[in-house]
Amino acid sequence: MSASKRLLHFVKHRSLWTHVRRNVTTWSPVGAAFNAKAQRRLKIFEKKGGLFGVPELSNPSGFQVATKAALKNTERLLDKACSCSPGVETVESFDQLSDDLCKVADLADFVKVAHPDPEFREAAEKTCIEIGTVVEKLNTNVELCQSLKKLLDNPDIMAQLDPDTRRVAELFMFDFEISGIHLDDELRKKAVALHVKLLDLNNEFLVGSHMPNRIARSAIPEHLHRQFASEGSFIQVGGLHADSPDDLVREVAYRIYLYPNADLMGCLEELLKCRYKLAKLVGYESYGHRALKGTMAKTPETVMSFLQLLTDKLSDRTAKDFKMMGDMKKKLNPRNSELMPWDHPYLSGVLRAERYNIEPSLYSPYLSLGACMEGLNNLFTQLYGVSLMSEHPSAGEVWSEDVRKVAVVHETEGLLGYVYCDFFHRPDKPHQDCHFTIRGGRWCRETGQYQLPVVVLMLSLPHPTKSAPTLLTPGMMENLFHEMGHAMHSMLGRTRYQHVTGTRCATDFAEVPSILMEYFATDYRVLSQFARHYETGQPLPESMVARLCESKKVCGAADTQLQIFYAVLDQIYHGKPQNRSTTDILKEMQQKFYGLPYTPNTAWQLRFSHLIGYGAKYYSYLMSRAVASMVWKQCFVQDPLNRDMGERYRREMLGHGGAKEPMLMVEGMLQRRPTTEDFVDALVSELNPNFETFIMDSES
Repeated sequence: MSASKRLLHFVKHRSLWTHVRRNVTTWSPVGAAFNAKAQRRLKIFEKKGGLFGVPELSNPSGFQVATKAALKNTERLLDKACSCSPGVETVESFDQLSDDLCKVADLADFVKVAHPDPEFREAAEKTCIEIGTVVEKLNTNVELCQSLKKLLDNPDIMAQLDPDTRRVAELFMFDFEISGIHLDDELRKKAVALHVKLLDLNNEFLVGSHMPNRIARSAIPEHLHRQFASEGSFIQVGGLHADSPDDLVREVAYRIYLYPNADLMGCLEELLKCRYKLAKLVGYESYGHRALKGTMAKTPETVMSFLQLLTDKLSDRTAKDFKMMGDMKKKLNPRNSELMPWDHPYLSGVLRAERYNIEPSLYSPYLSLGACMEGLNNLFTQLYGVSLMSEHPSAGEVWSEDVRKVAVVHETEGLLGYVYCDFFHRPDKPHQDCHFTIRGGRWCRETGQYQLPVVVLMLSLPHPTKSAPTLLTPGMMENLFHEMGHAMHSMLGRTRYQHVTGTRCATDFAEVPSILMEYFATDYRVLSQFARHYETGQPLPESMVARLCESKKVCGAADTQLQIFYAVLDQIYHGKPQNRSTTDILKEMQQKFYGLPYTPNTAWQLRFSHLIGYGAKYYSYLMSRAVASMVWKQCFVQDPLNRDMGERYRREMLGHGGAKEPMLMVEGMLQRRPTTEDFVDALVSELNPNFETFIMDSES
């Protein structure tokens, strides 16, 4: 066959995917880059740099070099912060001191959990410990605190400071106070000792909460053995198997995985006692009162009022949801029809699928990763004048060949920062979707330039195949939009100080930008711009989007009530000591705020790992969702691509990071201060029939 005939034969018989890939490249480069399989580039003549472009981090030993340099610089900045005259320079010195340590510690925090090389992970872990120890010492450095106190105690100088500088000064003082800086020497030593003890207890509980439980193989029916991991004569249970269609598998997993571990129970009880002691020592009524200072809610009383009112307003709907699940269980298993906690996740999924036919495989062909990134690019361009531009990382800059580097560029302001997209599954990678700040943005007086923020988004998506790009389920697509909401908060929050950059804000506000993105992700006017079949180019039908949106309301009250139960439990655990076990508290709260029966000899609280990172703040997700819902309905539901509203959203909410009180940002966006009742009504109204991210009737 001649060369020309071979070429003609290839063109005629190449796969449709190849054809579509060629067409897809007519999109913006970012869409094409994410639909292409990662190519290993030959870098023979390219000098290897370090992770994130940090020269020292070309090998694990570089962490020690970077740590030493940061600590040496800390000494210089400490002298400067302690000796400068009270004023703006004081706050700038504190922020620079914080930034120098954070740039190493934050990077190490990411590397210790995500790098595939155990030597890198180990080196990063050592850096985290070393920097953490220094931070603890700085938080109890009396001379450093006095320098800040001189500024805060001088009303004339404080009056001359801009609002951001005043707030950052107050936030730094808050960090001192919660470390016990204002106490006498003896009490301050107690506070430091409690801090150190809590670091160990937190780590012990976090590790223990994810450990599997095991049971003798002979203790469970033989036909179930293959459902679980084996370890000699034992069966290992490492999760709840909540999606299993077999009632018995779910029940066995629930009873074994949640079986109490006496050592871990002791760890949790001691952890909660130490948190309470520390809070009391530094002047708070409880750990909850200390944790909620500076948040939207402000006090545990407000949180409990919010959760109780939400429970009351949902009660009838929750009862109906549980009845629906109970009827479904009777239908599926007439001999064992009592609705139990292990049934809720599975049966709610069955009811959604039965009613709306939302099988993920029907949606995935329309949601290639490249298409979704193209959709995000279009959305950000229309709302903020921002583009996502794919860049080739330098040799040694990324920790895995499939990590993509994206520059975020504004049409007039230029380069805003970088997002490293670590999207694909790999062995030993944490199975969680999250956003990491690697470097915060801040204005650098010393260089006269803005320090660009750098973040990582971590997902666990399937790799592309020879015949298809990575295809996302609707859940994966929403998670991508959610995490990108955090990234844009980091990029668009051009704060003067890194201490309050981007997502460094109150926990119950931090999730608002990410949850708001979920509304855009399920609005047909947004989806229609990018969701099309990777083989045929056909758009995702509007009716499929409508089904997806309506399906989320099925059992929505019961799902929300479960989150309320978790949030209440978190509040009670972090309130005043109850003089009863954490399990007794759980039994009572489960009966009062959930409704499905407690299972004897289980301790769900020992799997509640959020108690570590979100202690007394688990309610934050519900409150953030309420705010996001209000912002969506008031500002974007009429036109989700409105540039004026996008600019207002950036100006009032995204642009401040944590430099403005969270409720003031919400008030600025909504043009009114919402009440607890408003938050509750926003969440309840989402469950009403026909509340859509688009209004179908008006368009038909």
